[in-house]
Amino acid sequence: MILNATDLGWDSESSGAEPIIPSDQLGRSSAYELPPLTVWGVALCVSGTLIATENAIVVTTILATSSLRAPVFLLLASLGMADLLAGVALILHFLFMFCVEPSDWSELLTSGLLVTSLTASLCSLMGVALDRYLSLSHALTYGSGQSRRRAAILLLLVWLGACMIGAGPAMGWHCLEDPNSCSVARPLTRTYLSLLCGGFLVVVMVTLQLYAGICRVARRHAHAIATQRHFLPSNQSYASKHGSGRGFSRLILILSVFVGCWMPFSLWGLLGDASSPPLYTYATLVPAAGSSLLNPILYSLRHKDIRKVLLHACCPHRYSHSTHIHYPVDV
Repeated sequence: MILNATDLGWDSESSGAEPIIPSDQLGRSSAYELPPLTVWGVALCVSGTLIATENAIVVTTILATSSLRAPVFLLLASLGMADLLAGVALILHFLFMFCVEPSDWSELLTSGLLVTSLTASLCSLMGVALDRYLSLSHALTYGSGQSRRRAAILLLLVWLGACMIGAGPAMGWHCLEDPNSCSVARPLTRTYLSLLCGGFLVVVMVTLQLYAGICRVARRHAHAIATQRHFLPSNQSYASKHGSGRGFSRLILILSVFVGCWMPFSLWGLLGDASSPPLYTYATLVPAAGSSLLNPILYSLRHKDIRKVLLHACCPHRYSHSTHIHYPVDV
């Protein structure tokens, strides 16, 4: 999961600069020349800054607004915090690569942060899907105090598990001392990454099952309402009036982004090995990290109540903040 300057397009022979000193010789070297800044390095810094900024706005908005305390907002805050950590990890990786002398602990720190953030982000996405399913199937009790407590306990378990998983490299589950055990994402071992990606695939499949359940419940509700109003379930005017077609279009977009971001790296982590071309690892890891950039747009900023709070903060005289909070989340 750590990129080095050679893989990013810097070559000591072509640039005339000194090669990177191996980590075991850093202490014995009196001079170390940092690699030149590359286009990939700039993209790494800019993307990390954008991810951290937009997710910091989302987390601050939710935590600073007392009316945003429904389970869905707790889940969105957890998702924003996880993606915020991913942005911080990318920025730290840029600093350790181009600004300060690298070391083993810097690799373990950035890889641990990325594993923790990606794990918490993926589990929070599953929690959002579970929240949407429960908000439809248990609409009468949605948003109650008991539901909020359950969501808080669930998020506590998610973050404890993510931190324990992310601590794996620092606790010795790395390949810095045994390069033959490295996976496609150094310094993670192949066993560690296989278990991690296997867990990612399980969470992805559970999330897809939850969204399939959302579709079934939504169709049942539409059928029941249409029957009561003496409309056929397939009546296009009714579907258009209630926005069901638009809702399912958004659902397809969310699922497409979700699968496109997480499935490639999950499969590549299971199938690839240390001898595989690094380009394939970067090509699958970038969408997973890119999900942290898209999540605020697809989930948090799309929510009307969060948008109202942000608009009120930007233009307090134009937008009123005394609006009713809608707890259920549209499909």
